[in-house]
Amino acid sequence: MSLKREATQGAEVDERLAALMTNSNAIRAITSAVEGTLGPKGLDTMLVDKFGEVVITNDGVTILTMMEANHPAARMLINIAKAQQEEVGDGTTTATVMAGALVGFGVEQVIKGVPVARVIEGMRVGLQKALAAMRSQACQVNGLQDPFVRQVALVSGRGHEDIADLVKQAAVLIGEEKLKEGSFKFSDAIVAEEGALNQVFMGVIINKERMTRQMPRELEQVKVLIIDDALEPEEIDDEALGTESGFARYLQLQSEFKENVQKIVGLGVGLVLVDRGVHDAAEEILTDAGVMVVQRVANKELRKAAEHTGARMIKRTGLKRAAEELQKYLGSAGRAQNDEKLEQVWVLEGGGKPMATVLVGAATSEVVGERERIAKDAAASVQSAVRGGVVPGGGSLELAVAREVEKMREGIRGMAAYGVDCMVEALKRPMSQIVANAGFNPLEKLGDVIAAQVEEGKNSLAVDCDSGLVADMLELGVVDPAEVKIYALKAAGEVAEAILRIDTIIKKREEKGMKNIDTSMAGLRGEL
Repeated sequence: MSLKREATQGAEVDERLAALMTNSNAIRAITSAVEGTLGPKGLDTMLVDKFGEVVITNDGVTILTMMEANHPAARMLINIAKAQQEEVGDGTTTATVMAGALVGFGVEQVIKGVPVARVIEGMRVGLQKALAAMRSQACQVNGLQDPFVRQVALVSGRGHEDIADLVKQAAVLIGEEKLKEGSFKFSDAIVAEEGALNQVFMGVIINKERMTRQMPRELEQVKVLIIDDALEPEEIDDEALGTESGFARYLQLQSEFKENVQKIVGLGVGLVLVDRGVHDAAEEILTDAGVMVVQRVANKELRKAAEHTGARMIKRTGLKRAAEELQKYLGSAGRAQNDEKLEQVWVLEGGGKPMATVLVGAATSEVVGERERIAKDAAASVQSAVRGGVVPGGGSLELAVAREVEKMREGIRGMAAYGVDCMVEALKRPMSQIVANAGFNPLEKLGDVIAAQVEEGKNSLAVDCDSGLVADMLELGVVDPAEVKIYALKAAGEVAEAILRIDTIIKKREEKGMKNIDTSMAGLRGEL
């Protein structure tokens, strides 16, 4: 009877923890997909779709967003990684690894009998202490010539010296003030092209060519007009066009349109960027006048070009304005050139806001995407470092913070202390994974680093992944943006708590079924 009672109780426990275990397994599967990429010795992941198309990458957020994941808990973790990428542009792998550790250790404590509420309570306390400790360790960079700026780009750029140099050069061109603007995203300045030469220039790239080869290939000291619309006559519907008055109106609009295009020529405009299509008559007039026209330009590129050249975007109806008024809408550029090899138009040395473009070259089409991802990560990290300073990398900061959180545990009463333990173990995980990926025993190396940090009083000590010896990360130039580390830990804590709080998983009923039920109920009420 005793054995039967124990078996029954065990089944009840298993049933009670079913949702927690299911979610934990899903999180573990997601974590295992990216943890092997962490650190300087991290390896790549191959993603293959149903058509056999292959993407090989070391970028955590790319792996997470491209992988097939149907479990709701897995999608929660992926969404957190996307938010991390959107907010600070890097650190998604670290956030994912720590979130997986928090959930895993949290589940272990619950299985031992610690109530979920107490685990979450301890995690929250540990998280606040850890975040405060991280913020206190941030060291502000001393301008864009600070050596740490390039080192941040090099570490985030996975050791690519050429990309680090390009990003540093572009940051200097853009300026510290622009990098600190909340709305500006440095990573948007990155463009990768097959067969291109690595370079940084003050200007923007339009990923379209001039309309015809009869238009000039290159212009200097050019006035720029940007039309956020089609360069076509106003339209008349077919019904109106069938009437005499409608046809007369059509001819009038055609005539007015040609006058407006001639007005553009008269203003001395040399480059016209158009959001949509260009009418044949406009193409002919502008080609004869030696104007370079680029049609169907992406709206994002139009906005960048407008900002850089100082032009104000205008609709087709705005071309009716007097020439003096239209003059106010024009921007300027030192040079505009059509690159036939890359199938692009470059607008350089604009008269508006400074805007640098980083052109990253790639030998083959297979590596273009990865080179671009690496450069974007490097740019985002540099911008984060300029805004919030840097901290020692290699997992050293997290390990030092883990020691601070561990000290705090002594003052925690009750079972919440087990939740603090989860935070301590999660903070140790980044260095543990970096060391494991480098081919060393993580337990041995973590012990060596902890002892060295305590003995020397340096929180910047970690493992040199080349030699396996304890080294000062600041002296080696291994630094990370403080914002990235702080956001990663905060995101990991939030998603871990959200997942641990889920007690039951219920499948939602279909909306279509709901409509049928509502219709049936309405009919029933009608009969009554």
